[in-house]
Amino acid sequence: MSAGPSAPPGPGGVWDDVVGQDEAVAQFRRAASPEGSLAQAWLITGPPGSGRSTAARAFAATLQCETGTGCGHCRACRTVLPGTHPDVTLVATDKLSISKEEVRSLVMTAQRSPATGRHRVIIIEDADRMSAGTFNVLLKSIEEPPPATVWMLCAPSAEDLAPTIRSRCRVVSLAVPPSAVVAALLERRDGVDPDLAQRAARAAQGHIGLALRYATADGALAAREESARTILSLHSSGQAVLAAGALVEQATAEAKAHADEVAAEEKARFLRSAGIEGATVPPALRSQVKQLDDDAKRRQTRLVRDVLDRYLLDVHSVWRDVLTLQLGSGSELVNPGVREHLDSAAAAGSPERSLGLLDAVQQARTRIAGNVPPLLAIEALLARIAVEA
Repeated sequence: MSAGPSAPPGPGGVWDDVVGQDEAVAQFRRAASPEGSLAQAWLITGPPGSGRSTAARAFAATLQCETGTGCGHCRACRTVLPGTHPDVTLVATDKLSISKEEVRSLVMTAQRSPATGRHRVIIIEDADRMSAGTFNVLLKSIEEPPPATVWMLCAPSAEDLAPTIRSRCRVVSLAVPPSAVVAALLERRDGVDPDLAQRAARAAQGHIGLALRYATADGALAAREESARTILSLHSSGQAVLAAGALVEQATAEAKAHADEVAAEEKARFLRSAGIEGATVPPALRSQVKQLDDDAKRRQTRLVRDVLDRYLLDVHSVWRDVLTLQLGSGSELVNPGVREHLDSAAAAGSPERSLGLLDAVQQARTRIAGNVPPLLAIEALLARIAVEA
């Protein structure tokens, strides 16, 4: 089922889509008010899907809002949210890291006075993808920004940033929003059927963007449930090896397709800006074209890891559900669509075994993040599940 058109801003204005974060929203609104204390550097933390970027944009819109409230209707609010306001710079990356050159450009932007708004706002969505050297490039501007500049850094946790950076930021932590809140957002904002919204929100485990994908992309939720059945049906090392190979192959193909699409767009944009027509690139510009190709390869590497990590989180949710049934805790299941398979796995195993498999999933995630070849890490995990489950 496809979702309907997004609803216009409601009574909460730009904050309507920042769900399940009442304490954080109150802190942002106090800081943006005339009576509040506005720090010039902010660190917004929270798990994937908690809405870090959405909160940062809403905060930026409130700072630029013509009424000072984040009304959602004035020109400033309507241009900040989609990323077209001249005084709000948004940086997001799907590459392995944010380069020093990119941060130097942001530092130069931060020095400029606002063109139309009250503030010059710089939002870095993936601040955890900066290296120690890149943090050093940023440090001086964070320490002594121009009076009208506000930095907003987003990361999963404060520990993902250098101590010198996080100590100079006001930290706001977001929580994982409850599935009921995410489902209500999908219904209100995207016109999703209530039953589908509930299933998608549970499957996404509070990840708003993923919940939207499950609710609106044809076959996405069904594919996830089929993947859960496969995990619960592994009974031999041979099955595990085949499943791991298929998974990594699928993740690689998905990542390559996306990386190639982005690379083609970037290359076409670069050639247009350079006034080049046809396939022949002048020698003086070939190094820049090669840099675009190298960026595409790094982007693909990152995307493969992201796709596999998302899969591992799904595997974790399956064994979390099995453990929930074994303990009889009555907690809401993440995967109610495969309840029969969950019941069988719960009856066949023990809580101790389920806890061991949950630890194994986390170990696989750590290995892949530490550059262990993904196929080896996934094979080891699925083989253990096949033997112990």
